[in-house]
Amino acid sequence: MSDFLRTLNSSLFKKLMMALTGTFMCTYLIVHVSGNMTLFAGDEGYSFNTYAHFMTHFPPVEVIAYLLYLTIIVHAAYALLLTILNRRARPVRYAVVSRSPASWPSKNMGLLGSILFLFIVIHMADFWYRYKYTEIAFREYRTDLLTGKREVSEYHPVSQKFQYAVTVEGNTEIVRTKDLYTIVAESFKSLWYVVFYLISVAVVSFHLLHGFQSAFQTMGLRHKKYTPIIKFTGTWLFAVIIPLGFASMPLVFYLKHLLE
Repeated sequence: MSDFLRTLNSSLFKKLMMALTGTFMCTYLIVHVSGNMTLFAGDEGYSFNTYAHFMTHFPPVEVIAYLLYLTIIVHAAYALLLTILNRRARPVRYAVVSRSPASWPSKNMGLLGSILFLFIVIHMADFWYRYKYTEIAFREYRTDLLTGKREVSEYHPVSQKFQYAVTVEGNTEIVRTKDLYTIVAESFKSLWYVVFYLISVAVVSFHLLHGFQSAFQTMGLRHKKYTPIIKFTGTWLFAVIIPLGFASMPLVFYLKHLLE
């Protein structure tokens, strides 16, 4: 076996691939949660629907999105492969259990990752796939550019190929777009879906609590000056703030539904 193939087959390379794909997904999470905050704009879905169209139709973003999907698959595949190799290397558990202060997330990354992968598949099927490849309702937003007053109504396109349009008639801007906002709002009226979503968000938090710091260690970025910054970022931004941002969506929409 050549040195190149031996390197590709090494555990270090597999861990490095997981670290690189993991950090890329972390970057995407910042963009994703920021965009999803437009759900709370209070404009009957105008901001969120225009954001959704941009994210799914702007070519550079689409390229990054498909790269992300590939990254998720690669990350999951290498995680599974490393788990199998580790079990083969140690088929019998140690007689003496280690008392090292390893965190619960670090001991259960395989379980957390499996739940997270299932959530991603269901989440994408419910929102991304429905938005891109099925027929859903459209909304029309008429905004008076002088006063800022906006009127919202259903829109029924003549052509099935219609996706999005922005026109201006006099002082009125007219935006016609697919209505992903209503799909999200309707989905979060279901208690079981809200519970599943919140559990998945908790899994994201625990997964990132260990995974973010572990990725930088795998890439050799360990230094007494920078390690505390990495730990702080991994804990508070990726394991606390971002998950809370995602959790706020089902909670707000479900509570709003109960109060209607």
